[in-house]
Amino acid sequence: MRIVMASVLALLVPTGAHAHVSVSPHESRLGATEKYVVRAPTEGKVATTSVELDVPDGVTVETMAVPMGWKYEVKRQGDRIVGIVWQMEIRPGEYAEFGFVARNPKDKKQLVWKLRQRFADGTSTDWTVGPEGNPRPTALTRLTP
Repeated sequence: MRIVMASVLALLVPTGAHAHVSVSPHESRLGATEKYVVRAPTEGKVATTSVELDVPDGVTVETMAVPMGWKYEVKRQGDRIVGIVWQMEIRPGEYAEFGFVARNPKDKKQLVWKLRQRFADGTSTDWTVGPEGNPRPTALTRLTP
């Protein structure tokens, strides 16, 4: 029985470790200034060309990381950054991380990050909502007091 359970667990671990575009950390504090990281792997056979992030209401982006080799564009409403588009070729089997510092709102229980990945063949994937219609855990940050 233990061998069967170990075999089942071994089959499930790679599936659980299968990465999608995600935002970390998955937990932060209300009103805190936090470094957020968007991780974008290219899992298929077509290179990623851009990653888009919609900034949740109440979040104030303060600074952006600017690593060599990629560009970004911000979308604004007035002075507030409401979206970020990172552009870079991420080849199959590789990933990139994009960082920014933001201040969390003081009046929300969680942040839902809207994440889209665009590919060289013109297709795109939305990584925000899962098959059940709920936000994916990789697109959520829980806020605690």
